[in-house]
Amino acid sequence: MTNVFGKAACSTGGFPTIRRGSLSNYVLIAQDDLNTLGYGTGGLDGIFGAATQNAVTSYQKSRGLAADGIVGCNTWRSLQENVVGTGPTSTTIN
Repeated sequence: MTNVFGKAACSTGGFPTIRRGSLSNYVLIAQDDLNTLGYGTGGLDGIFGAATQNAVTSYQKSRGLAADGIVGCNTWRSLQENVVGTGPTSTTIN
């Protein structure tokens, strides 16, 4: 597992790039966003495993993004833009 708290995914700042094997609060944020948008990650545990990677890939395909299973600049931006205003769901972290 890789702890990811380093360089921002976007040149303008923001969350770091996360991928399979990442373990961090940023993974938890991505999982929360994905679950809120209907892409099940198998739970909210902060571990970027197979279920989270599959959810990311499905989300990326649905949004016309490069479906590489990695949450980089474009995927973070898309997730954040799409989750705003969705309201709380059964998986939303308060």
